[in-house]
This record gives sequence, structure tokens and C-alpha cells, in this order.
Amino acid sequence: MVASETLALHLAGIRCPNFVDARIGEARLAIHMTARRAAAAGAPDHGVVIADSPNGFPCRHCLRWARPGERVILFPYAAIPPGHPYSESGPIFVHAEPCERYSATRKYPADFRNGRAFRAYNANYDMIDAEMANGSEPEAVIEKLLQNPETAFVHARSVTRGCYTFGVERI
Repeated sequence: MVASETLALHLAGIRCPNFVDARIGEARLAIHMTARRAAAAGAPDHGVVIADSPNGFPCRHCLRWARPGERVILFPYAAIPPGHPYSESGPIFVHAEPCERYSATRKYPADFRNGRAFRAYNANYDMIDAEMANGSEPEAVIEKLLQNPETAFVHARSVTRGCYTFGVERI
């Protein structure tokens, strides 16, 4: 991707609810750690499952597919905070064991080039545009959505299941 200076991107597995800062901070890491604690405590909405296919269990922390045999935690996550028309809670996965968070900037996560829908939102959490990309140029789709000055952030979601994958914001 050739990102312009004004459209530098930050890709992150799990986003801070207010999308304010451009780096992963404690609030984002807490979601990952909270999921582990909740699963260990037996929370009914935090199930531990064993990945049984190579492309069915996307970790939202390291932004890679869990390998068959790896344990992942399945739990509900609200990518848009409650109280907004586009708020929704949906299932996401994180590795049950520690994994390194995805921290690259200006680099699209290789495992998620296929089957992604991108939704652009304004600062009021209203969806203002959406587009699909499948393999060839997801970076171009993201850059196009961010060219709209009203776009505050973009979410990537699974085309087939609709699950939140990661967020993109200007830095």
C-alpha cells in the first residue's frame, strides 16, 4: 500500500471504545486479558474452544488465524459502544494463551486479505459508507474510505459471518 502522509493507518485487533489514541494502550489490552480472566472463572459468555480448522478462528489480538488444536476464547464484543444506532454485540475470538498483539502500522494483516467488508463511520459512530474487498487490494478500499473527511474510523468485518475483525484509524 502506498499510504499518503495524511492517511497513515493504524491497524489493531481490538479497539479502544472511543477510538481516540493512535496506539494500542492499556484499555485495548485489558479486553484481551479480561476475556482470559472471564473464561478462567467460567463466565457462560466466554467459552474456550479448540480450533479445528485453519481459517475459522481469527484472533482479534494478534490478527492471525488460530491453528488447528489451539485454544481460543469466544466471547461477545461491542465494536461500537452502546447507545448508538450502529451498536451491536457480536462474537469474536482471542487466543486462550498469550499471543503477541498486532502492532504494525501501514501494513495490512496478511491473514485477512480475503473475505472482508469495510465499514466507514463518522465521529458520532454513524456508518457513512461500506465496501467489500476480497484479496487483491484491501488497502485501496481502506484508503478510499478514509479519503472522506467525515470518516473517523473504519471497521473490517467478516463477509460471511459479519464478525468484527479489526479497526483502522488515521494516525
